[in-house]
Amino acid sequence: MKNGKKYILIADDEREIRDVVGLLMRGEGYEVILAEDGEDVLGKMSPEVDLCILDVNMPRLSGIMAASELRKKYDTPIIFLTAFSGESDKVMGFSVGADDYIVKPFSNVELMMRVRAILRRHVSPAAESTEKCENRLAIGDLFLDLDTQSIIKNGDSIALTYTEFKILELLASHRKKIYSLDNIYESIWNENAVGNDAIMVHIKNIRKKLGDDSRNPAYIKTAWGRGYYID
Repeated sequence: MKNGKKYILIADDEREIRDVVGLLMRGEGYEVILAEDGEDVLGKMSPEVDLCILDVNMPRLSGIMAASELRKKYDTPIIFLTAFSGESDKVMGFSVGADDYIVKPFSNVELMMRVRAILRRHVSPAAESTEKCENRLAIGDLFLDLDTQSIIKNGDSIALTYTEFKILELLASHRKKIYSLDNIYESIWNENAVGNDAIMVHIKNIRKKLGDDSRNPAYIKTAWGRGYYID
């Protein structure tokens, strides 16, 4: 935060959408940075930005490509806006590290709820990870700090996206319970599952960040043909 406010970068090649979303965010007290396409996003991105709202289909550089480049340097939360609701589109977005995915047309209320939830749970990499906290879940040498929504392993903080953290928290909060892919999707997004690929991508990303071997996992176990669980 700078001057006590959070900064949101909004990118859409349609000026009307940029203006409407920007006006909505300013009305909630956020500082707004507007971008016209993916290249503009990369030029205006900085460590001060607390959240990116990116349209998927933009000229010169798409939102997907821009997010992929951002993830090389920043763990800033990303919400994608798109006109496409297919499972393959969501999988593509989540595979590059998106935290949420909103289909156009969307309601202002829905967008603000998602923005508030992600900003409330996002943890800066500079946040203290060794501070004692009672509200934790342990998985072997891994600790989930539910107050700060952070992951701690051997004293080091591991950056997960908001959605990745919520999946890990769901499984860790219900030890030994097997969650099907549909169960996980419906629990996290609070809507009917539209396919399994998105969850599989998230599980793969989580395991990679935790250094977990999918063939012999220490954290997220696979119940073949049934789903995932944590011992």
